[in-house]
Amino acid sequence: MMICHRYLLATLAIALSIERGTAAGSHSSWRRPSCNSFATTSENTRCASSSSSITDDALNLPLKLRGGSTIADDGEITDEEEEDEEEEQRKIQQQKKEEFEKLSKYRTEQQILYQIRSTYLSEMLALRGVPLPTITSVSTADGDKPPEKVDWDCAMCTEEDPKSCLYSFDAEPNTKVVAPLGTDQWISLSALNRLRRTDPTKVEPMWHSRYSILKSWFADESEFSMLQHVGVKGFLVSSVLLDGGNGLVLRSLLIMTVLSVIITLMPLLEFIVGRIIVSAPFWAQWTTWGRVVRAGFPLKLLLGQLAWKGVATTFSKLENNVR
Repeated sequence: MMICHRYLLATLAIALSIERGTAAGSHSSWRRPSCNSFATTSENTRCASSSSSITDDALNLPLKLRGGSTIADDGEITDEEEEDEEEEQRKIQQQKKEEFEKLSKYRTEQQILYQIRSTYLSEMLALRGVPLPTITSVSTADGDKPPEKVDWDCAMCTEEDPKSCLYSFDAEPNTKVVAPLGTDQWISLSALNRLRRTDPTKVEPMWHSRYSILKSWFADESEFSMLQHVGVKGFLVSSVLLDGGNGLVLRSLLIMTVLSVIITLMPLLEFIVGRIIVSAPFWAQWTTWGRVVRAGFPLKLLLGQLAWKGVATTFSKLENNVR
């Protein structure tokens, strides 16, 4: 409505300007009636040009609207209306989003209930003899599929042809590596032997328990056994010394060796212990170790356990180094 009023006012202003220009042109021609009669041709031309210039000047007068206007600025009203519309749109979108989330939640819950009911119905029908799949029939328990026997492949790791290692990421140069035949999952032979002797339960998980490594590569009855390629010396070291009785042979030999060394060095040890016992610095510390000597049996038992634990730890380290 305000735009229409503005257009009407502009049209009226243009009409008034044209009317004023026409009146000015007629007035100038009235004041010079004899311009065409008494003047020469050049004077007539100047008269006509002056009349046309007056008319043009009248038409080019600036248009001004008199009086004030009580209409408010359109921009401010438009901005407020746009803000109101945007706010309403946001509210509508938020409402639609909440309704969609509620509907999605309802449909999801109904879908879960339908699945549970169908599973329960299938179980009941299967119990009555109807041939339908059940949870037990479609599930596979862990460990049902036994690891398969597999042959082995051996290679040499060099600087020109490096090999990866499952145990230490990269095998050292000039070491032998083995892998199941047809795969590139290499492991150094020394790391494999060390692992199967210290913790055999971690050998097959190195290949995700897909292959029966221990029964395939290290059993005497297996056709893929590595022990048939080690010779007499390797058989004595591997099967008898290291693996005999789960390492009992090696422990027995180590104990006998340690006892033999102690018996051999017994005179020297007796001399050293005797000199320590009769020494003055030793008896000067009587106030310190005398409390332990006069202590009760529980404290002596605890000290004996700690000493035994230290000896056992040292012996285990010695066994690992020998292996």
